[in-house]
Order: sequence, then C-alpha cells, then structure tokens
Amino acid sequence: MEHELLEDKPTIIVNSHTHTEDKFEIEANTELFSIQESVDTKYPDGGLKAWSVVTGAMCSCFATFGFVNSWGIFQDYYQRTLLKESSPSNIAWIGSFQYSLILFPALVFGRLFDLGYFRMVLLASSTILVLSTFLVAECNKYWHFLLCQGFAIGLASSGVVITIPTVVSHWFLERRGLALGFVAIGSAAGGTVIPIAAKKLLPLVGFKWTIRIIGFILTVLLAIANLVLKRRLPPSKNVAGGLFHFSGFKNPLYALYCISGAITYLGFYTVQMYIGVTAIKIGLSEEFSFYLVAISNSGSLFGRYAAGMLADRVAEFGGSEDLGRRTGMYFSIISLGALAGPPLSGVISSTHGGFHAVGWYAGKDMC
Repeated sequence: MEHELLEDKPTIIVNSHTHTEDKFEIEANTELFSIQESVDTKYPDGGLKAWSVVTGAMCSCFATFGFVNSWGIFQDYYQRTLLKESSPSNIAWIGSFQYSLILFPALVFGRLFDLGYFRMVLLASSTILVLSTFLVAECNKYWHFLLCQGFAIGLASSGVVITIPTVVSHWFLERRGLALGFVAIGSAAGGTVIPIAAKKLLPLVGFKWTIRIIGFILTVLLAIANLVLKRRLPPSKNVAGGLFHFSGFKNPLYALYCISGAITYLGFYTVQMYIGVTAIKIGLSEEFSFYLVAISNSGSLFGRYAAGMLADRVAEFGGSEDLGRRTGMYFSIISLGALAGPPLSGVISSTHGGFHAVGWYAGKDMC
C-alpha cells in the first residue's frame, strides 16, 4: 500500500505542475493580447510621426486631386489650340475619364491596402503618374491625350489617393476630421498653384515644357509622400466580405452618404471643366479666364479645413479594420457621377447653345 502511495504521489505532483504551467501560459497569452490590443487601438492623435504622415498625405493630394482639378485650364487650352478640331464634349471625355478613374479603381486599391499591400502600390502608382505626366508633353492627337492624360494619370492617381484617408486614419481618431481637413487643403493648393503656373509658363516655354515642369513638381511631392507615409495598424487579412461588402450598406448613414456623393459628382466637376470656356464666351478676357480655375479651387481652402473641424464635433468615425475597402467602395460609387457629369454638361451646352442651362443642371445636382 505504501509503495502504491509513493508511486501515485509523483503523478499528483506532475499534474499539479502541468496545471500551474497552463495557468501561467494562459495568463501570459492574455497579457500579450492586452498589450497588442492596447498598441493597436490607442491612436496618437498628434506628434511628429502623425503630422509627418499628414504632410505626406497633403503632398499626395496636391499631386493627384490638385492636378486633376486643374483640368479646366487644359480643356480651355485644347479647345483653342491642340484639339480645336474636336468638339468640347469629346475633349471633356478626357477630363471625365481622369475624374472617374481617380476614384473608381479605389475599390481594388482599398482592399489591397487592408491586406497589407501599401508600400508597393504607392510606389508603383507614383512612378506611373510621373511618367504619364511627362508623356502628355509628347501628345499631339486626341487619342494620345485620352490614353495618357485620361486613362494613365487617372488610374495611377487612384493608387495614390486611396492611401490618403486610410493611412491618416491609422494615426488619428479624436482629431481625425481636423487631420483630413488639412490633407484636403493639399487638393485646393494644387488646384490653385498648377493653373497659375500653367498660365505663366505656357507663353514663356510652350506646352511641352509647361507639362514637364509640372511633372518635376509632382516628382518632388510624390517622393516626399513615399518617404513619410507609413501605416501604423497591422493588415486585416481575416475581415469577411470580399472585395465589395454589400452588408456595409445596412448602415443607412453610409448608404445615404454614397448615394448623395454620386449625385453630387454629376455636377461637381462641371465648374472646374467649363468655367474658363464660359468666361470667354460671355466676354471676359482669355488671360483672366485662366485664373478662374485657380480662384474656384482656392475658394475651397477654408471650407475644407472647416469641414474637418466640424466633423470631429458632430461625426462618429468607425473602426479601421476594413477602412480601405469602405473608402474604396465610396470612391468607386461616386466615380460614376464623375464620369457621366462633364460630358452631360457638354451635351446640354451644345443642345441649348450656351452654358446657362448647364449651370442649372450642375447646381441642382450639388444642392
């Protein structure tokens, strides 16, 4: 009997030791999980790294939305010089594809961001955007401009654009609206500086070198963006739903936001595209008409900043696990309005013999 007890005793000790190890392991895993969760969910909402990301995003916005929003000067210049044999509506398709393609592929790029493909997409898109800009300088036929300025610049810009709200949202939560407001100022700044620079450069150095100088500006800005833009949160590879997550529209606010955005963009780019041409037709000088695109873009500076500040007070931002996909879905939906809007404005102008009806159409869509 004593022998049996001695044999059983080590067994009891071993089992107790195993239980203790399991307990320690569970506690250690719980602690590690808590630390990881704390690191992932605590947003800096400021600091050198966070604001450097905002700076890089502003540079990206300047080089993409700022450049694309300057299309009005090219619409006017092409109608009067390089593409004067083409109708205003046909020329407008170049800008429409540019406006649309900067938004529509965001559905794919946004999901790639969620899966962790950020640095490669940003670098490749930046490179294509710069090269396409330099190629525009060599274009002399309608289909050349359509391919380089419409398709290539639009697609490449989309790969850069999708990183802007998603990366910034990794670093800000309580002050996310303010940060994104500053980022949006980059778009207004680009849409102001590029038309003025083009106006000054075209008579001095000609079309080719004007485009090349713009290309060099984009090179510097995108180099800064590639150096300072960094994601903070880990990729969310296990998020369910695939490329297009239809259940996201179960949120009525998100669904309404997407629908209203698409309707707004039916008229949003009409001003940017036709304001210079309209000004000349009503008797303003060609010199002053060039500046109207810059004036309209600069006018949005305060609104972009104020909207960001207001958003922090009245809006509630969701989680970041599939922010790239949800942002991409929104961009892709509103791109349909961006694609159809400017050509529709061109058709309305041709039908009614002026831009009065176009103004009513665009203003109605934006109200």
